[in-house]
Amino acid sequence: MQQINLINMISNAGLMVQFVLLMLLFFSITSWAIILIKYRYIKRAYQESALFTELFWKSKDLSNAYRQAKELQGSPIARIFRIGYVELKKISQSKMSESSGDGTERPSGLSARFAGMDNIKRALRRAINTETTRMTQMVPFLATTGNTTPFIGLFGTVWGIMNSFHGIGMRGSASLAVVAPGISEALVATAAGLAVAIPAVIAFNYFMQKIKILESELNSFSADFLNIIERDILLMERGRR
Repeated sequence: MQQINLINMISNAGLMVQFVLLMLLFFSITSWAIILIKYRYIKRAYQESALFTELFWKSKDLSNAYRQAKELQGSPIARIFRIGYVELKKISQSKMSESSGDGTERPSGLSARFAGMDNIKRALRRAINTETTRMTQMVPFLATTGNTTPFIGLFGTVWGIMNSFHGIGMRGSASLAVVAPGISEALVATAAGLAVAIPAVIAFNYFMQKIKILESELNSFSADFLNIIERDILLMERGRR
């Protein structure tokens, strides 16, 4: 019965209030679509990143880890590793062509020197920025929804109340029976604005917290990956002396 009354109030509201409610419906549908998409994306990113991190530390060489990374397309950590590994291979091949020219390739690609470390660092930084942008994509719309929809609903309410009081002035009657229906119809806009804003704000804070954690893990993995490369290069240099 309450649902029928609500529908009646919306249908009996003024054109401006109905337009405001239509805008709030658009924000609501878009926000919930973003919430579902980002939830699935971040959930997959967490699961596959945890799996790749475990596989990475169990791998005996980087080439094996690279094969594992290609299978985990939803992991941002796996993606930045692939970019760093490809850059490492390019540097390794360049160094071997300069030194021997025989085209022989080592499986782990660790013949690169410290001169190529800056290239790897830049590639990893670009990859982290790309992944951060990808993770935060569409999330700001939730903040926009949470900030604007209460005011949009309030605008509809104020407009509806103005029309109600204008009607009272035209009729010359100010009884509760005359005032209450118009005000109740106008307040639906404020309630709708809050109903749209509250889930959007909660989802925005949740996603930003998860994205910060993933970004921190990306930076930590990047630092560990660079340390492994530098350590192996040092070991190779000592072995040559």
